[in-house]
Amino acid sequence: MAAITVPLAAAPREDSPTRRALRRLARRRGAVVGLFLVAFFVLLALFAPWIAPYDPVATSWSLVRKAPSAQHWFGTDEIGRDVLSRVIWGTRISLLAGFVSVAIAMLAGSALGIAAGYAGGKVDGVVMRLMDAVLSFPPLVLALALGAVLGAGLTGVLIALGVVYTPTFARLMRGQVLTIGAREYVDAARALGAPGWRIACRHVLPNAVAPIVVQASLSVAFAILAEASLSFLGLGIQPPAASWGSMINAGRGYLQQAPWIVFGPGTALLVTVLGLNFVGDAVRDALDPRA
Repeated sequence: MAAITVPLAAAPREDSPTRRALRRLARRRGAVVGLFLVAFFVLLALFAPWIAPYDPVATSWSLVRKAPSAQHWFGTDEIGRDVLSRVIWGTRISLLAGFVSVAIAMLAGSALGIAAGYAGGKVDGVVMRLMDAVLSFPPLVLALALGAVLGAGLTGVLIALGVVYTPTFARLMRGQVLTIGAREYVDAARALGAPGWRIACRHVLPNAVAPIVVQASLSVAFAILAEASLSFLGLGIQPPAASWGSMINAGRGYLQQAPWIVFGPGTALLVTVLGLNFVGDAVRDALDPRA
């Protein structure tokens, strides 16, 4: 008589923390709205040469300060340039300044925080006192000073903002290293003879990523505002290149005669920062270990 084989039931698939975080992120309406807004502006930046209806630096004295119309949806500025085209091209500068400067700060700050928290002693003291010295200055004032030293332009803005936000990531990473380094599984790895670099890469860094990602998502919006402030004050992107901050600065003298010059870049700045804040808040809640 042939034996009857009963198939074993498949083991339930373990739900990973990443899947749970993504589900929490998808359930938040603010996250969906924020992701849509951010994706919209990212696409504008990527496809600006094909989306912009006019050359952003082309001037026309016959179109000076023309009101919004079917030909120029956002009107024209003080020297006849199409405001909508300049807003679209300015998206590239703003997003590049926000994401790249925060990436610089995240990499530099994380490296300094790991060195300070893991080495301890004199290294910890020197690194943290240096970070405290940077934090003692108001962020925008420090960015203005660094921008004046480095010179106007995109490179100076990226370096200045990267330096300004580095201490935040350094202190956060140091705290995570000290907290994670005192846990039992790290002590067990040390007892088994694992080298320091392996403990840092296999145990410390993976568990410290979540708060760093949350801080980065929240810092991008502030970096975009800081870049706009530097450009507004003349230390950022220089004309005729399109930048939201410099466009607002150029249009502030025509608020009564041609308010649309400021309305276009101001609205784009507001909506972008709002979308990034929605995403940052949702990421923070999704990665909260208490959720």
